[in-house]
Amino acid sequence: MELLFLIILLLLMMFTLGVGFPVAFALPGSAIITIGLAALSGWLFASDASAYFMHGSAIEWLNAGVTNFRGTYWEADRDTLIAIPLFVFMGIMLQRSEIAESLLVTMAKLFGGLPGGLGISVIFVGALLAGTTGIVGATVVAMGLISLPAMIRNNYSHPLATGSILASGTLGQIIPPSIVLIILADQLSSAVDQAAQLRQQEYQAATGEMSMPSEFSVVPTSAGDLFMGALLPGFVLIGLYMAFILVYGLLRPKNAPAVPVEGKMDRTFWIDVFFAVIPPLLLIVLVLGSIITGVATVTQAGAIGAAGATVMAGYKLHSGPRRYWPAIIAVASLLILYILGRAFNLNIRLVDMTGAHVGVTLAVIVVIMLLSALGWSALRTFRINDTLRQVMIETTKMTTLVFIILLGAAMLIAAFRAFGGEVIVKDFLTGLPGGFWVQFSIVMLVIYLLGFFLDYIEIAIVVVPIVAPILLMNPEANVTAVWLGVMIGLNMQTSFLTPPFGFALLYLRGVASAAVKTISMYKGIIPFVTLQVVALVIVGLNPQLVNYLPSRVSLLSETAPPPRNPRLQYCVEHMLSDQVPRQEESVRQRLAEIRGAIDDLPADRADQLEQAMAGYEESFDQMDNLSAVTARIEAATPDYRPLHQQVSAIRREIARIDIRVDNLQRRLRAHRGDAADAVAARQRIDAEIEELAASKAQAQAAIPASWDEAHDGFLVLVREEQQIRGAFRQASERSYTTIRDITQAIRTGSELEAITAEIENLAVRIESSAVDELGETFQDLDRRLGNIAGSNAAREAVGRLRRDLATSPDGGRQAVESAVETLRGEVQWRLDATPDLLPPLAALEAETRSTLGLRVQDRFDRPQALGVASCLAHHRDISLRF
Repeated sequence: MELLFLIILLLLMMFTLGVGFPVAFALPGSAIITIGLAALSGWLFASDASAYFMHGSAIEWLNAGVTNFRGTYWEADRDTLIAIPLFVFMGIMLQRSEIAESLLVTMAKLFGGLPGGLGISVIFVGALLAGTTGIVGATVVAMGLISLPAMIRNNYSHPLATGSILASGTLGQIIPPSIVLIILADQLSSAVDQAAQLRQQEYQAATGEMSMPSEFSVVPTSAGDLFMGALLPGFVLIGLYMAFILVYGLLRPKNAPAVPVEGKMDRTFWIDVFFAVIPPLLLIVLVLGSIITGVATVTQAGAIGAAGATVMAGYKLHSGPRRYWPAIIAVASLLILYILGRAFNLNIRLVDMTGAHVGVTLAVIVVIMLLSALGWSALRTFRINDTLRQVMIETTKMTTLVFIILLGAAMLIAAFRAFGGEVIVKDFLTGLPGGFWVQFSIVMLVIYLLGFFLDYIEIAIVVVPIVAPILLMNPEANVTAVWLGVMIGLNMQTSFLTPPFGFALLYLRGVASAAVKTISMYKGIIPFVTLQVVALVIVGLNPQLVNYLPSRVSLLSETAPPPRNPRLQYCVEHMLSDQVPRQEESVRQRLAEIRGAIDDLPADRADQLEQAMAGYEESFDQMDNLSAVTARIEAATPDYRPLHQQVSAIRREIARIDIRVDNLQRRLRAHRGDAADAVAARQRIDAEIEELAASKAQAQAAIPASWDEAHDGFLVLVREEQQIRGAFRQASERSYTTIRDITQAIRTGSELEAITAEIENLAVRIESSAVDELGETFQDLDRRLGNIAGSNAAREAVGRLRRDLATSPDGGRQAVESAVETLRGEVQWRLDATPDLLPPLAALEAETRSTLGLRVQDRFDRPQALGVASCLAHHRDISLRF
């Protein structure tokens, strides 16, 4: 019965959307009606209102939908949704300020002389507008009004003209800042949590271990990561579009003729190009650059974009003598703030500590100038054509639409889960032969087909939360959430182009002349939709196009994770497996030199250094062992993989049977009493349970007899690999830390000698001063000793001196002499070790700092960060570890 109500839910939703009922009411309305109908049917036919729900009751699922409502606004990790109205405001403000018109006219002159030049200029302008506005409807309408007549007037074929406009207009779907990417990031954040739990459960069931290594966890994403991940795929798509138009123009010049440039490409022309292109590019750099460099979050970048769009609109709409003054003041203010930020610490909370009062004061004055420029521009947009008010109204409408759909989808998903829809989808996808790529292909095909009927917002909000956890938890492909989000975003871009409800088609149809037939538009989109599929294949086969840039930015940022971050260990050790063996001979030579001079150290220090050197030698042995066990795992994989895949499929079938048995047992409890229909229902359910039990037994019997031995043998290799990795990390880290500390301690001999001289002078001060008057002196000594490496013994001696003076002031000179003797011993061994031991020891520390001592460092250096980012950009199959 649950399946029946699930079908009713989907049919009701499709019917209400098909007849034109508002999406904001169709989604929650379908959910509430179906939940109510199921509860009423259960009460009438089974005497239990919750009988036809997968689990729970109607009230619980309605409450779940309401909880989802509240979560949209109140969950702290969903604050990226605030960026939506900011980016919408930015886009509409730029569209109202006629940026598109000046861009199109200028680019048409620049590219017009090429075959297909007008089409290329449309793609170029569409890309720029996508990076500034991100609003598909506004872009398509603007370019349809401005460029379509010009293309037709210059004898462009109608399919090519309309196709290039439609395709370029939808680039805002994938090129950041994109509203769909923000929505996808929001939906994927919760999908990652669910996928992580599912993967943890699968790991526990397969290995029997309670905790899963962090390097096997699902990689999360954010709106900023999606923005960065979508950049290169967006450029790939733009390149494909331009290349197609250029080739088409060369092959069929009559359908895409070159247009002679009117006038000369003189200084005036290039000034026009500069003012048409540079401001939008500058705004893109400010918005995306602030995200990529870590200066701003996506929400803060949205505020930057909104402010920048207001400043640009201020001078575009105004034609008076002081047209550019607000923009000049704004740009100058930003440059001055940048200079001040480099010269002073502008943190107001630390101003008394840093003493940067002048810098902070100047910064406040410059911020007031920036706000004045922004207010001046806003006032212009308010006075000229009532632009600001209209932009605010349009922003409110679009933002309200997005959020109401979010709320409605939350209730719909709750109903979908109430009737077991999520279980059915998971059961279907995991039951498909062929593994992850078959599952992924089916999901992408479904999303593509849904694009014929639904808007991208409904697809992102309704479909992604259901299918994303299933795809992300699969350890076979082990894809990242940012890659999955970009692939879905690229796919959903077709929702604007495909009939019968392709919104871009409707937008262009509304502004195109009657001479342009609708069939020409349909013909025109075919090659561009094909190019989108080609882009999907390219990005799917090359995940580094998506994953590399977010990883690179993360590892090079000020808040970069340290090398010991658990998620990075596979890539770190993969890099070290190539670097460490190459330096073994050199390191062993350094160790021999150090052993020849180790007698300069005290016995305890010498023992520590001997253990550290033995640890280095053990590290090389462990690296050799790691290479050997890795080779054994690779050798065992070809025979083990098909067996593992076979048993994994059987286990998934057994898990599906168990779920179905649990559902039948729950339904069995719902049919109580001695009524004839209740007894018949129980008998029917018992028969189904027995049949499923037989199927489960048959599936268990199908597990090959060799599985246990093969599985246990492979797990032995995996655990041996983990143990060797752990031993290598422990030996190398401990040894490097000791070598580093002793090296730093030897270098501090002169500093410690100076402090020793000051303590010798305390004997005179003790005789002429009260002991309690020396408190500040001892505090200063302790602070300075704390900054000297390896000074624990010296600090203990000074602390003991202070206590002895407090308890027995009369024995002050003797106490000082005892402390000085200890300090002189600390100074002496440092000075003795400096000429012979320090050079090879310092050379060893410097040589192994980025290899054996890498995990101890605070951050990667640039080459290491780029190497690890390149490693993280590739997906790694970890299914055999499960």
